[in-house]
Amino acid sequence: MPSDAALALTGVRYRFPGDAAATVDGVDWAIPPGAVHCLLGRSGCGKTTLLKIAAGLIVPDEGQVRVGGTIVRGPAPRIGFVFQAPTLLDWLSVLDNVLLPVSLKRRPREADRKAARDLLATMGLGSLAGRHPATLSGGQQSRVAMARALIGAPDLLLLDEPFAALDALTREELQDDLLHLCAARGTAALFVTHDIAEAAYLGDRVGVMAAGRLVHEAAVPLPRPRPPGIRYTAAFGGACRSLRAAMDAPAMDAPSPAAGCAA
Repeated sequence: MPSDAALALTGVRYRFPGDAAATVDGVDWAIPPGAVHCLLGRSGCGKTTLLKIAAGLIVPDEGQVRVGGTIVRGPAPRIGFVFQAPTLLDWLSVLDNVLLPVSLKRRPREADRKAARDLLATMGLGSLAGRHPATLSGGQQSRVAMARALIGAPDLLLLDEPFAALDALTREELQDDLLHLCAARGTAALFVTHDIAEAAYLGDRVGVMAAGRLVHEAAVPLPRPRPPGIRYTAAFGGACRSLRAAMDAPAMDAPSPAAGCAA
């Protein structure tokens, strides 16, 4: 694995107590700084568990996790996490929700408040800083959750199907917001999804998981940045078909987890 990778997973294995089989079964993967990789798979394949291992929320039974060359032994400030639900605190304003990671460590300074306001403005929420989550749409809440994950300027952003509950148009807008923010900040991202088109649109590379193993991993043959209308092109359709074929291939016929893990 490259020593300068934003995220490097080496031989990662984890079995929940009482389970007969490992939920994550020997995964190797590396994400270069600034790259966006997607992890695609059906429900129960182990992708969310792998994401939590990468975040330091679960300690693997075997293997190693490194972020920027440093071994991860628990939640770290260099990692931002966006959950499936926005998980905003109803009694806090939008601004204070974004500042929550700072507030848990110390009293926010004016520089922190400016950074939070700048993030909200970038995401089209500058006028909503004083509002509360209950008054926001689902898409607005998801944008606040992304801003909260980015307020500490993490090197790595981990996202667990954060747009799954949104309508198609809002989901596409948020995908563009995510790509813009990661490109502007040089932030690497690992995005977990079960949506093939979402993985093809977001990812520089996409890995497919099945039965706890990384059974396929390859570059997405589309230009970066993604031009408007690319979702309706033959090239995009071809990328989606290739990923669907990888998902449909029996896990036993796929290459070993280490076979396609170059960054």
